[in-house]
Amino acid sequence: MKNYTSPLQFSLVTIVCFLASNFGYSQDRVSTDNIQQWVQKYKADIRGPYKDIRWFCTDGSIRQPKDPCPDNIGPGVQHARYKDEVVSLGETNHIYLGQILAYTDIDELWDAGHNHSRLKQYQLDKYLRLVDNGWINQKGQFYRGSVQVEDEEAWGIDFYKTILADDKVLLNNYYLIRQSLKDIPHNGDDNVAQLMRSQSKVISDIYTPFMDLRTKIHSQPEKADIQKVVDFKTKHQKSLTTDLNKKLDGLVTTMNTFFKPVDVQALLNTSKLVKGTLLGDKVQSFINAKADNDNPSYIVNETAQLLLDIREDLLTEKRSLARLQLLDISLKLEELLFQNAPNWEPDTVSGQLEKICALTTASVGAGYLELWEWEQISGTLSKFGESKLTLAELTQVLETARSAVEWSAATVKANYQEVVNTYTAFEPKSYAFIDDRIRGSVALHLGQSVGQLGDFISKESALTNKVMDITNQSTFRGLNPGYAFGELVVVDGSSEDIEVSADKIYIFQRSPSDLKPVAGIATVAEGNMVSHVQLLARNLGIPNAALSDQNLQSLKKYDGDRVFYAVSNKGNVILKPEAQMTDQERGLFLKKERNTDKIEVPVEKIQLGTTDVLNMRDVDASDSGALCGPKAANLGQLKKMFPEQVVEGLVIPFGIFKDHMDQTMPGENTSYWEFLNSMFKEAERMRGADVPEPEVENYQLRQLETLRTAIKKMPLKEDFKNQLETKFKSVLGAEFGKVPVFLRSDTNMEDLKEFTGAGLNLTLFNVLDKEKIIEGIKDVWASPYTERSFKWRQVYLLNPENVFPSILVIPSVDVDYSGVLITKGINSGNDKDLTVAFSRGAGGAVDGQSAETYTIYRDNGYRLLAPAREALYNTLPATGGTGKKIATFEHRILNEKNMADIKTLAKTIRETMPKETNSDYEGAYDVELGFKEDKLWLFQIRPFVENKKALSSGYLESITPKINSAKEILLSTKI
Repeated sequence: MKNYTSPLQFSLVTIVCFLASNFGYSQDRVSTDNIQQWVQKYKADIRGPYKDIRWFCTDGSIRQPKDPCPDNIGPGVQHARYKDEVVSLGETNHIYLGQILAYTDIDELWDAGHNHSRLKQYQLDKYLRLVDNGWINQKGQFYRGSVQVEDEEAWGIDFYKTILADDKVLLNNYYLIRQSLKDIPHNGDDNVAQLMRSQSKVISDIYTPFMDLRTKIHSQPEKADIQKVVDFKTKHQKSLTTDLNKKLDGLVTTMNTFFKPVDVQALLNTSKLVKGTLLGDKVQSFINAKADNDNPSYIVNETAQLLLDIREDLLTEKRSLARLQLLDISLKLEELLFQNAPNWEPDTVSGQLEKICALTTASVGAGYLELWEWEQISGTLSKFGESKLTLAELTQVLETARSAVEWSAATVKANYQEVVNTYTAFEPKSYAFIDDRIRGSVALHLGQSVGQLGDFISKESALTNKVMDITNQSTFRGLNPGYAFGELVVVDGSSEDIEVSADKIYIFQRSPSDLKPVAGIATVAEGNMVSHVQLLARNLGIPNAALSDQNLQSLKKYDGDRVFYAVSNKGNVILKPEAQMTDQERGLFLKKERNTDKIEVPVEKIQLGTTDVLNMRDVDASDSGALCGPKAANLGQLKKMFPEQVVEGLVIPFGIFKDHMDQTMPGENTSYWEFLNSMFKEAERMRGADVPEPEVENYQLRQLETLRTAIKKMPLKEDFKNQLETKFKSVLGAEFGKVPVFLRSDTNMEDLKEFTGAGLNLTLFNVLDKEKIIEGIKDVWASPYTERSFKWRQVYLLNPENVFPSILVIPSVDVDYSGVLITKGINSGNDKDLTVAFSRGAGGAVDGQSAETYTIYRDNGYRLLAPAREALYNTLPATGGTGKKIATFEHRILNEKNMADIKTLAKTIRETMPKETNSDYEGAYDVELGFKEDKLWLFQIRPFVENKKALSSGYLESITPKINSAKEILLSTKI
C-alpha cells in the first residue's frame, strides 16, 4: 500500500495559470467526441475503463491476480489497472475516469493545483454510477476484484488523516471536505439521501407516470412518501416490468433506511476520540436533551446550533482523526435536521422567522455559507422574538433569507460547476449533479420556508408576481424596470454558445459574458447588479429579473411561446401568455419610426486634426468627445483631482485613428473611412426600397466583418510608432515593450447622457510585448465594428456611422481586488447611499462575476447584498498576459478601511466633480477602482445612466403597487 501513504504536498499552490493547467495539454488533447465514444464503449465492456487486475505489493512489485504478494515482501492490495487510453486521457485532458482510490496518491486526488478537480471528478463519477446503472462500469461493476472495498476505506481514512491535519486546508475548504465525506469510503456508510433521489430519477426516466412522485421525493421528501410509492406500485402493477418492480422495491428499502430515526448516540459511541472533549460533551448534551423533547422545532433549532458549534470549534481539536469523527457526526446531524424540518409547520409569522433563522444557522454549520457572512446577516434574521415589525423590516428579513438560499446554491456551483461543465460535454447526465447536491442540502428546506414567508409578505404588500402558472413565485425579483413582448427562450445549461435575438426574451442560468441585445432577460445567477450587462440592460430599459433554479425548470414548458414580460419600478414581475395581454399592453408595441427614443452621437466639437500621442495629464473632462473618449478624458480629470491614486497614461486620440482610416483600403478603390460610410449609405438606400430590416442588418454585418479584418491588417504609420517609443519612455518611464499596459477602447459614443455603452468595445489586459501592443491597437480600433457592439449601438443611436475610437494606454496595476462603485443606492433606492461590488483580482465585477456587493448607507453602516462566489480570479503578471488564482471564500474581500476609503472617495467625487468639470450633471457616477495592499487606485469614472423612459413609464407605474412600508405586522399573525 506504498502508493497511498505518501505525504500530501500541501504548500497549497493556489496560483494556477489556467492556460497551463486546464488548456495546456497541447495538441494531444482528446476531443469531446472521442471521449463520448469511449464512454459508450466502456459501458458495454465487461471490464469498463479497466484493462486487467494485478496485485500491487509493498515493495513496488506488481504480480498476476492469482499470484498474491508473498509474506517476505509484505502485504499488498489487489485492484484493476486502467486502460492505456484512460491513463492518457488524464495526462492530456486532466479527465480521470473510474478512479480507484487505492491506485492513487493522496496529493494527486486532492489535486490542489487544479482546484481539486480529481476529487470532484471522483464525486461526480459516483453520482453518475447511481443514476446511470454504473455508468462506465455498467458491465465493469461485475468485474470481480477490480476494486476492493476494504482497501478503498483504508485509503479514505489515510486521506482524511492527512488533509485534516492542516488547519489552513480545513478552513479554506470546509464545504468541499465535508461534502467529500459523503463519497469517499472511510467508515462503511453510504450516502442514502443521494441514493434515494437517484433511484427515483431512474424509475421516472423509465416510467413517466412516476414523475410526480419523483418530484415530491426530490423537493419535499417525507416519511409518508414510502406508502405513496407502495400504493403507486400496486396501482400500476399491470404496467410494470419485472425490472421496474425490483427498482420500486429497492427504492422503498432505501426510503425506509433514510427515514429510520437517526441514531447520533450510536455514532458518538464509536467516535472514541471525540468522547470527553468540549465538542463531544456538547454532542452528548444534545443527545440527552433530545431524548426528553422530540418536538420538531426544538430538534431543528438545537441541531442547527450544534452544527454551527462543530464548525466554529473544529480547529480547536488538533487530532485529524478526531476531526474526521466530528465531521461524520456533523453529517449525521444534517440527516436528522433534514428529517425533522418538514415536520415543523409554523402557524405564525414569528414561528416562520424562527424556522428560517434556524435553517440558515444550519446552512452555515454545513458549510453552504461562510462564518463571516453569518455575522453580517444573523442580526436581521434573529428578529423572530420581536412583537411586531414594519413591512419594510419584514421585507428586509425576507430579502436576507432569500439571499441566504441563493448564496448556498452559489457555493455548490462555485465548487462543482467547472467539473460539471467539462463532463456534461461528453456525458449530459452530469448536468443534474449540482441540482442533486442542492436538493440534498439544508438549502432545500430553507428555500421552501423563505417561499412561504414571501407569499405572506406579497399579500400584505400587494407586491405580487404574476409569472405564468408556476409555483413559488415569490423567488422572482425584478432588477431593472422595463417591458417586452416576444418569444420566450429558456436555456437550461451554458449560455456562452447561444445566438440571441433582439426580439426574444431569455431565461438563463447565467447570462453570456458578451450578451448581444435582447428584448428581456432573467437569470438564476444574476452575477452582480453593476456588471456591464446589467448596466446596459438598465440603460436601455430591458426588463431584467432574478429567479430560482426551480423557477427556471418550471418555465421550460413555455419555451418557444410568445409572452409579455414586465418588471415594475418596485421589482414585481409579470410574465404571461400573449393571449392574456390587455389592450394597453398590446399598445406598447405598436410599430414606431426608426428614430423614436434614439439619440445622436455629438460630433460638432470633434477635433480630428490632432495626430499626436497625448500625455493623459494633458487631457481632462472638457476633452471628452473632442480629442478622445470619456475614459481618457475623465481619468485625466481624476489624475488632477487624485494624483496619487491614478496611474500615468497615454492617449491615442480620435485624430490618429481617422488619419489611419483615410489610407487606401487594400483590395478596394477607396479608403477605410469611405468604405464604412458607403456601407451606411447603402443600408439607408435598402431601407428606402423596403428591403426587410434583417436583410439590411445582414448586409451591414458582412461589410463590417470585411472592414474589421482589414483594420486588423492595417499598417501603422512610422511617425505614430516613433511617438509611441518616445512617449512610453517619457511618460510611463520604461522602454516601449518593457512595461505591461492596458489598451482600453474609448469611443465618442460612450457615457453619453442617455447611453452608457459600458463594455461594448475591446479592452486588452496587461499587454507587454511591443508587437502585441501594436497589434492590440488595431484590434481595439476594429472592435466598434463587431456584431455585438454594432447591434447595441443600433438600438439607441441615430448616427452609428459617426463613432470614433480613441485608446487609453495605462500601466497595469496587479490589484488584490477590484470592482465598481455607484454613487447611489441601487438596491435601497436612496440617491444618498452607495452601491459597491468587488471581486478578487483584476477586472472585478464588470464582467458579471458573482461579486461581493454592499449598500453603504449615507449615515452609518452598510449591508451585505451578496458575497463573492467566483472560483477563479485574474492576476496580472509582470511578464504580461493574465494568470488565474483559485479563490476561497472564508474571508471577506473588502475590509473596514476599504469601506471608509470608498465612502470618502464618493463624498469627494459628489462635491468636486461637477465643479471641476464645469458640469450641471447632478446624477450618480459609475467608478471603476481597485485596491493593492489597501491603497485605492482609480481606473475610470462615468455617469451612471438609467433609462428615463422606463422609470417614468405610465404602464410600469400602473403595475407598481403603492406600498405602505411603515405598516406594522404583528408577528403573532397567522401565516
